[in-house]
Order: sequence, then structure tokens, then C-alpha cells
Amino acid sequence: MGAADNAEYSSLQGGTSPNVKNFTKVSFVPLTFLIFYGVSGGPFGVEDTVRAAGPFLALLGFLIFPFIWSIPESLITAELCTMFPENGGYVVWVSTTLGPYWGFQLGWVKWMSGVVDNALYPVLFLDYIKSAVPTLANGLPRTIAILVLIVALTYLNYRGLTIVGWVATVLAIFSLLPFGIMGLIALPNLEPSRWFVVDLKNVQWGLYLNTLFWNLNYWDAVSCMSGEVENPGKTLPKAIFYAVPLVVSGYFFPLLFGTGAVPLHRELWSDGYFSDIAKIIGGVWLRLWVQGASAVSNMGMFLAEMSGDSFQLLGMAERGMLPDFFAKRSRYGTPLIGILFSASGVILLSWLSFQEIVAAENFLYCCGMIVEFIAFVKLRTKYPAASRPYKIPLGTVGSIIMCVPPTFFILVVMALCSFKVMIVSFLAILVGIILQPCLVYCDKKRWLSFSVSSDLVDLQSSYHQVGEA
Repeated sequence: MGAADNAEYSSLQGGTSPNVKNFTKVSFVPLTFLIFYGVSGGPFGVEDTVRAAGPFLALLGFLIFPFIWSIPESLITAELCTMFPENGGYVVWVSTTLGPYWGFQLGWVKWMSGVVDNALYPVLFLDYIKSAVPTLANGLPRTIAILVLIVALTYLNYRGLTIVGWVATVLAIFSLLPFGIMGLIALPNLEPSRWFVVDLKNVQWGLYLNTLFWNLNYWDAVSCMSGEVENPGKTLPKAIFYAVPLVVSGYFFPLLFGTGAVPLHRELWSDGYFSDIAKIIGGVWLRLWVQGASAVSNMGMFLAEMSGDSFQLLGMAERGMLPDFFAKRSRYGTPLIGILFSASGVILLSWLSFQEIVAAENFLYCCGMIVEFIAFVKLRTKYPAASRPYKIPLGTVGSIIMCVPPTFFILVVMALCSFKVMIVSFLAILVGIILQPCLVYCDKKRWLSFSVSSDLVDLQSSYHQVGEA
């Protein structure tokens, strides 16, 4: 890359997001737990892997899949977050390399995926406590409970990202502690032979892979909040690297204790079954704790997801991809309009079943990740000498090869989706394809106000300058 290319590339790099200096930034500890909840939140929701494939494949999946997907995605996120430490994250990466049109399409798909994902958490919350409160199993009481949950958690998001981060830290400790106690109580009664039960003729591969994928993706979500992080060049990679083993161990060990301590009944392994296992192992008190842990864990996941979704919209508005009102902040520094839009989407989608939500979220997420991998490879090949506070220590060729296994897995997950999920997902993508030119037309006619923040480089003009060079 010549000197001219270096000069042109330097114009593509953004600084921190506008006006962040007026608000408290997120430090290492709360950021780590925001990432933890953005990806995981504990073992709640992994039960379907046992029902779909049995204990051996479930345990094996949570040992192997992090190397296929989680580690590559987290490494790419760490590198590109430090290159572009501003809100909007992956939208900025793709806009820089593939242009603003594809940046918008990625932003739309990932926002939709995030909203669909967030619709899961009120469902999981009620699935865990319905055995203790049967009236919340269905009907009007369940609907009212979902709405109350969404409103309460949306308000907490409105109060500030730093508060959300520290709340996530406390919730994570409370959520993981009962599984440590469960493991200690179960230790004398574990039967290792139960871990090796496998029946390849009765594996529901679609459910198995979708559940694995859903529980171990979304490492890139933190990029949408990069502009809110204190010293992002150091804090972001460090927080990501601590979050990876925390997430993996938070899945693997509860599964290890749960499958080894009780007789196997695959049909019982569905949402909420860990609370039944807790009762068998430790009694009613442990069951109540696990149910409470599930409740607060889903609160944490909801908060982290909504933070990422809403700050993504704010970052897109700061880049001129959405109307200016999306860039307005509340007095707490939070993107009020983005929060309201995200909450509305969650309410509309919360009636779907767990399996339908997971499959639709995964399909949309896969579409977005393919574009992200392309952007990463293009940045590595076209601008190998560009400043990267953190750089994956594999070299350019090694980093590109690292993208091959997760890309292959993406194609497998997409191929296993049902026709219904594909149609719904393609309709959601079509909305983005139509929406982008409509917004451009509104800007041209001045029906809505759009602008690139003066504190950020205009990636659209910078991109065209590089293309013409």
C-alpha cells in the first residue's frame, strides 16, 4: 500500500462518537458483563441442545463451537472496534469498505435480528417462573406480564449505559452462583456414563445447531457501543477476552452437572428444565434460586441487547443513514428514539414461539455476518498497514483462513432453516432494500433532516475518494 493509499485510509477512520465527553463512559468491568449478557447470560435456553441431540453432543457442542464461531467473531470484533471506536460498529466497518448502501442494509438486518432476539427474553423469563406462578403460563396475565417487563426494562435502559453495565454485573453474579452451588451438591452423585449418551439416528440437527448458534453469537454487538467506552483501544479487547471464557464456562459446567446428576429424559429438556434439576439436586430452595436467577438473567440480556440495538441506530444517524432525530440523546446520554423503536419491535414480536424466534434471528444474523466477514477481509487486504490498536496475531492470510469455518457454519445454519423462516426473513430483508432509497428520497426532498456529525468523518465521500484513487 502506497503513501497515497495510507493518506486516503486515514480519512476513513473515525474518532469517538459526538458528545460522549458529556457523559460517563463505560469502564472495563461493566463492559465485560455487558458483553456477557449480549452473548449469553448463563445457561438458560441451552436445554434444547440436550433434547435435540442428547448429552454427549450437547456438551461437545459447547466445547467445539466456541473455536468455530465465538473466538473468530470475538477476535474480529476486537480488531475492528479498535479501528473504528464509535457507535454504529459494524455498520461503519461495512460502510467504509462496501459503501453506505450496504452499510445501511447490514444495519437494518442486524437491528431486526437484535429486536427479534430481544423478544425471546420475556418469553424465557415467564417459562422459568410459570411453574411457580401458573397463571403466567398463558392468556391475558402472560400478555400483561410481558408488557410490564418490557416497559420496566426499557426505562432502565433509558437511565444510562453505565447503570445498565453495573446492573448487569450484579445480575451476572446472582445468576451464576446457584449453578456453582448446584455443582458442589451434585458432585458426589455424578454418573459420568450419562455424559456419553448419544443417538445419531434421533438428532434434530436444525434445533441443535440453531440453539448452539443462538447461545454463542452476538460478540459483535458491543461494537455498536464503542463510542461510549473508556479508552476503547485497550478496554474493548480486554473485556472481550475475559468475556469469552466466562460465557463458555457458564454454559458447559451447568450442562455437565445437570446431565450427570439426573437420569436422562430427553423430552423434558426444554426451557425451564434447569429449575426442575435444581429441585431434584438441592430441593425447593435451590429451585427457587434458579428461577430467580433465570428471571434476572433475562433482564440482563434484555438490557444488553436493547443497549446495542438503540446505540446502533444512534450511530447510523450520526453517519447520516437515518434521520437526525435518531441521534438525539436523553439527559442521561441514551438514544431515546432508538430505545423506543427497539421496544416497539420487541412488543410486536413477543407473541412468537421460542423456536420460531431463534430460527428467524439466526437467519437474519447469518446474512449480516457474511457481509461483516467480507468487510473484515477487504480491510485486511486493502489496508494491511492501517493503524489497529489491537490486531489479530495471525497475519493477513491466517486471519482470512480463520473466517472459513464460521462462514461454512453460517451456510449450514441457513440451509437448515424452515421454508417459513426463510420467507419471513427475506421479507424483512426486502423492507430494508425498499427503505434505504425511500430515506434517500426523503433527504433529497428535505422531508426529513439527515446529516453527518461534524465530529465524524463523512464515510460516504471518503469511500468514493478511495474508490476513485
